[in-house]
Amino acid sequence: MAEEARIRAAYSRRKDVGLYSWYNPGQLLNIHERERRLLALLRDYGCEDLKSKKLLEIGCGNGHWLREFIKWGAQPKNVTGIDLLDDRVAEAKQLCPSEVKIERGSAAKLEFCNEDFDLILQSMVFTSVLDPSLKQQIASEMIRVVKPEGLILWYDYHVNNPWNSDVRGVKRREINRLFPSCRIELWRITLAPPLARWIAPRSWLLACLLEKIPLLCTHYLGVIRKSK
Repeated sequence: MAEEARIRAAYSRRKDVGLYSWYNPGQLLNIHERERRLLALLRDYGCEDLKSKKLLEIGCGNGHWLREFIKWGAQPKNVTGIDLLDDRVAEAKQLCPSEVKIERGSAAKLEFCNEDFDLILQSMVFTSVLDPSLKQQIASEMIRVVKPEGLILWYDYHVNNPWNSDVRGVKRREINRLFPSCRIELWRITLAPPLARWIAPRSWLLACLLEKIPLLCTHYLGVIRKSK
């Protein structure tokens, strides 16, 4: 509870300075790349047909990725989001189709049945959690509610942000510890945001070329599966 209170307080201090606006070329570069790479993963793992898939996003925020999955074919009635913050939940409910289930709650204590979801997405959640035991609880709950043949989709950064002490990068070794006995595949993506914000408005082509260089990428995109 103390860690969740810290997270709420940290988000309440954040100011919207346009970094995550669609009109910010660096953010647009990031979103486009993530969309391409996620769609490629769904295709490669045989999940192109989302109509019958049950999807859960933990830390769903305003529901952006929930709406993206619906755009890609998921049925709103099969889509669920959970977030810790009341204002994010309220915004997600306003923006998402009414059939989408949006709940306020803790990802460390999911009120869902075992093996309930085909796909579970976490995007930028674990780096906001500094307490190791809470991270482990969240990871364990994700493993519990995903189907044996289901996928956990991971997107988060693996480097620390020197300007933000409320977050901490999650490296490959820690991901392996959080999801023991799972098959884990990770790829470096996302051009370092400060670079993207400076370069993308000046040369979109150069920014697209630089995001192909793993050493310049600050995030992991991954697939986590239960071991057979």
